Amino acid sequence: MPNNNELKKHLPDAVARAVEGYAWRENRLGMSGTRVFELTAGEKETLFLKIASHDFSGALRREKQRLDWLKTRLPVPEALMFAEDEARGYLLISAIAGVPAIDDSLKNDVPRVVEELVAGLKTIHALPVENCPFRAPLEEKIETARERMIKKEVDEEDFDEERLGRTAEDVFREMLAAVPENSDPVFTHGDFCVPNVILKNGRLSGFVDLAEAGVADRYQDLALLSRSVRHNFGSNYENLVFEYYGIAPDDEKINFYRLLDEFF
Repeated sequence: MPNNNELKKHLPDAVARAVEGYAWRENRLGMSGTRVFELTAGEKETLFLKIASHDFSGALRREKQRLDWLKTRLPVPEALMFAEDEARGYLLISAIAGVPAIDDSLKNDVPRVVEELVAGLKTIHALPVENCPFRAPLEEKIETARERMIKKEVDEEDFDEERLGRTAEDVFREMLAAVPENSDPVFTHGDFCVPNVILKNGRLSGFVDLAEAGVADRYQDLALLSRSVRHNFGSNYENLVFEYYGIAPDDEKINFYRLLDEFF
């Protein structure tokens, strides 16, 4: 993707007008294929601009759709504008007050942070799903994983530590053999990891990066959150996720959803 100055030069007109006068600072926590910029301008409200290469712009479109649906249901950013051109997609969103839950200022009381993370997850899972338009059956996710593997789009160097050195084909076979026999569908975040939760004064403030939100098994979130807690805070805190959630860990589902996540 071009450098920052080139990106600014080639913004669609509507986006350029919306961000005129703002200073840009890149947020290095952006997902693959997407760059995220924090935009500030004096006393104006802080904004975030996500810019994705053409191959990833669909994720920004999906995120806008979900933010529009969730804006009266959960504390999420407001999707202010979505635009596309021949090269890229652009999503301009509002900021949520606070800091990501991985911020160093929060690491003096990790159990309290985990408690807030889990409280937020339970709030998401409590949303009614009867009229939710966003559903991704597990069969579709597995087929998407298969397609990404065939197209060589899976980053094998980004596998979890215990799977480093293996091929995507090998991991895919293991995943197929581990598909759960039952499902417990709830509304899920889809990528509920520590950096995607915002805390203000140590309390839950909101959720970000919801492009994959929708109805799925609750372990879609529990498996990734517990892994993220271990990665960011240490293995001593992983089981706190299930303790605070009030559920016994289902090791088979945890393993499956972490295997599935290797393909996304």
